[in-house]
Amino acid sequence: MKKNLNIIQIKGLRGLIIVGMIACCLFAGFIVFPGFVSMIIWNYITQILIQIPKINLLQGVLLWGIIIASYFTFRKEKLIVCVKNPQGLSEEELKAVFSDIKKQAQEDKIIQTMLKARETELKIKEDENKETTKSDIK
Repeated sequence: MKKNLNIIQIKGLRGLIIVGMIACCLFAGFIVFPGFVSMIIWNYITQILIQIPKINLLQGVLLWGIIIASYFTFRKEKLIVCVKNPQGLSEEELKAVFSDIKKQAQEDKIIQTMLKARETELKIKEDENKETTKSDIK
């Protein structure tokens, strides 16, 4: 069973600039803009109800962080973060993926080094398996 596997390669200054732009947009969209909105709401509500000093953008971002932390702390469902890939690739699928990488990157030295390391790791595993089977037979 072959799984879809996307490999993204960032090459050169252009790739770094694109990654930087994407990171800035994500930072602005998920942190700064909601912080700005919470600052505006805080300043509007506190000026109407009670006379508390206004907050600036940094304090609005911190207020947004407090709101998000409170949400995850007090909600009833539990948050589970899983770092492990539940559907790992088999050895045959990994070999197929690495052969595709070899075809795509013949001149890239970093990828060639990674491939050599993977091949030696597989050889070591095969040798260990052979040794364990020999020791089991004895």
